[in-house]
Amino acid sequence: MSHHTDGIAEICAHYKDEPSALIEILHDVQARFGHVGDEAARDIAARLNITRADVQGVRSFYSDFTTAPASPARIKLCRAEACQAVGSEALAAALTARGIETEIVYCLGNCALGPAAMVQGRLIGRADADTLEDARAEALNG
Repeated sequence: MSHHTDGIAEICAHYKDEPSALIEILHDVQARFGHVGDEAARDIAARLNITRADVQGVRSFYSDFTTAPASPARIKLCRAEACQAVGSEALAAALTARGIETEIVYCLGNCALGPAAMVQGRLIGRADADTLEDARAEALNG
C-alpha cells in the first residue's frame, strides 16, 4: 500500500467510510495532497464502496477540486460581480495577453478591495497585471 493510499484510507476512516461524507473527504484529500487525482478517486470509491463515476461526478462538479497538482504560481482571479464592477474582466484579458493563465473563482471575500486575486495563498486586493505578475514570479522563485 502506498503512502498516498494510506492517507486516503486514514481520511476515509475519519468519516467512518460513509459515502455521505464524500465532499468532506474530497476536501481533506485535496488539502493533504494538493489535488484529487485519478488514483485518489479510485481509492476513495473503493473505500466508500461507491463507483468511480460517483466520485468523478462530485469531483468534476465542484471547481475547487483539481485533478493534478497546481503550480505554486497559479493566479486565482475573482470574477464575481463586485470584482467585475471594478475591472476583473479587463484584468483577466490583460493577464491572458501576457500569456499568464488564471483560475476563475467566484469570491475571495475581499470585495471591498476588488479586483481580488490570490497567489500561493496570498490575498491581493486592488490587483493589477503588474502586481500579479510580480507575485507569480515571486512564487515561482521563492
